Amino acid sequence: RRSHFGSRRARVSPPRVLAMPPKKKAAPKKDEPKAAPKKEEPKAAPKKEEPKAKAAVAAAKPEEPKAPPKAAPAKKEEPAAKAAAGKRKAEAKAEEPAKKETKVADADVSEKEKDAPADKRPALKETISFYPSDTTLNVIPTLGGQVLMALSDGGMQYLIAGARGNVGMKAGRYMFEVKIIEALNPAESSAAAGRGRAPAPRQLLRIGFSIAGSSLILGESEDHICFDSEGAFHVSKKKTPAAQRFTRDQVIAVVLNLDPNSPNHNTLSLFRDGKRISEPQQIPENLHGKTFFPHVSFRNVSVQVLFGQQPARALPFKCRQLGAAAQADVDKAFRPGLKDGKYEVLLPVALPDEGTFEWLDTFIAKNSHYVELSDRKILDWAASSGLWKPAAANLSKKSNDKPEFNFGLPAMDDFSIQRVMRTVASVVPRNYVIMEVKSNLLQDDRQRVLERFNAPHFKKVAQVVMGEPNDEFKQMALGKLLKEKQAKADAAWKAQKAEEKRKKDMEEKQKKLAEMRRKADEARKKAAEEAKKKAEEAKKKAEEAKRKAEAKKKAEEAGEEYVEEDEYKAEDEEVKGENMEVDQAGNNDTKEAKDDAKEEDKKEDVKMEDEEDTEPPKIELTDEEQKLWFRSAVARACTDLTTTALGQSFGSFSIPETSEGFDEIRFEWRDENESKAYLKRWVLERKRNSRMDDLQ
Repeated sequence: RRSHFGSRRARVSPPRVLAMPPKKKAAPKKDEPKAAPKKEEPKAAPKKEEPKAKAAVAAAKPEEPKAPPKAAPAKKEEPAAKAAAGKRKAEAKAEEPAKKETKVADADVSEKEKDAPADKRPALKETISFYPSDTTLNVIPTLGGQVLMALSDGGMQYLIAGARGNVGMKAGRYMFEVKIIEALNPAESSAAAGRGRAPAPRQLLRIGFSIAGSSLILGESEDHICFDSEGAFHVSKKKTPAAQRFTRDQVIAVVLNLDPNSPNHNTLSLFRDGKRISEPQQIPENLHGKTFFPHVSFRNVSVQVLFGQQPARALPFKCRQLGAAAQADVDKAFRPGLKDGKYEVLLPVALPDEGTFEWLDTFIAKNSHYVELSDRKILDWAASSGLWKPAAANLSKKSNDKPEFNFGLPAMDDFSIQRVMRTVASVVPRNYVIMEVKSNLLQDDRQRVLERFNAPHFKKVAQVVMGEPNDEFKQMALGKLLKEKQAKADAAWKAQKAEEKRKKDMEEKQKKLAEMRRKADEARKKAAEEAKKKAEEAKKKAEEAKRKAEAKKKAEEAGEEYVEEDEYKAEDEEVKGENMEVDQAGNNDTKEAKDDAKEEDKKEDVKMEDEEDTEPPKIELTDEEQKLWFRSAVARACTDLTTTALGQSFGSFSIPETSEGFDEIRFEWRDENESKAYLKRWVLERKRNSRMDDLQ
């Protein structure tokens, strides 16, 4: 997918002019200069019928050059010229869709924002800037933070940079502006053509607001609201088309309206060069009442961020910049103080698969101003930047400490990102957590890390996390274990209930089918009985008619008067009445039996529903599970170290010493002596049970 940054100017070329020969154009002017006005008569035509007037002019032009002898060829060439002109118009329409979109947007959107009234409250005194802890590692601020640039060497070209301002707004209506001053096109290797998939677009800018402490990649959190250069609106981690595109050399303004008296209360709007290019977008309810900090994220572009007192491009209404906000409407971001006036470089020293990364997650959650340097963090960053990574083919090489970088892109798989991050981290002053499980357990590797951070503003600290965990970690680990066990039990309970419901539904279906079959059988039997009765009645009537005919014939032969006898009729009616009584009694008995059966079924169903549990049972941990402080590799789906890496290095694991260059060594769970004894027992146990492949 090609980016639109800088492409509009490259595509637009001067229109080709297909002019008529000079003699053909000049002839009408010289010969008949006054004839054209008489034929056109523009004053008589009203403004509404302007198209008809133009058509009359176009129709009159071919008739004007009658005097010159070379006027005939002009009639033949004019259709070609008209076709060429139509083609040029179509190309111009295709090349400039943004202009048409702007006109449509300006016509459709009625501006509801009003001019900001005069505000005599004390104004903001602080200068809005970007703290290093609120920027990603690839952001390089220049000109006092007014221009943000991103590193693009190697795989860094694929990663999105992010920067959050240090002043946020909690009330009122304010804006800030950005301008793309440079679009980069870093070189890509074609060695992985067909394997890797680079994120699109190559150049990207997102502008909006975020909540303090949220992700620095704008648009990747529930606490973000923003627009991007492709015209999409990001909210609640969802992306929807809502605006027109914007590109370099354009001043882009974003207006956040938190004024309860405004019709656009709790909305975010986008403007390009002072003109609205989006309708006001609603802020989700979960963000109402929070403080919003200005935030930009970008890739392969350089961005100028404008927080000044006056806007660079005036909007259709007067709106104050965030830099000129009232002090009561803003809050300043928290910036932790430095310990001993220095930034910490922290090396966690922990045994593999014994709560290493779980401890790190809890530490980062408490100390968000620390930046984690690890391969797993790079993978998370790449995923947030839109990079696709296929599943690992070789599971034996998969680990938390050194996961595979099989993106299929040479710049991502050649460890160039790690190289750049090592260089940048040693230059940019901030608090770091260097998470290398194996390297932090080896003395030589620790010393190599410390050599990079020899600047005087860094304090080098080793954090030893070994032995039996403290109560806080135990509660956290057992809480996760109970939650996972409860989730499995809930899933099993839901599956069981679904199976029971399926069986119950099947039984009800079978009952309904049986009932339908029974009714059908009864209907068939009843129809057969009725047909049989009708046949018997017809037979009796035929016999009766025959008997009467014979009796009548005999009476006539004997010369006697024939008298019809009613005794058979009375007998038939008596039998018929008895049969009806018997049938009615049988039907009543059957109906009562069916009603009793249905009532019993209903009672049984109600009894079963009362006995069924409406909620899954609560699960508790067993005594053995209460001692499982560290999650197993099966539960984590990955070990901290591969079997090969562990087998080749665990014999050299050691506790850090101050002689290695550390300014301080801290022990998190157990003191120094207990930690050393625990490590010694752990290594001896591994030597007894591990396979040694490198013995000579």
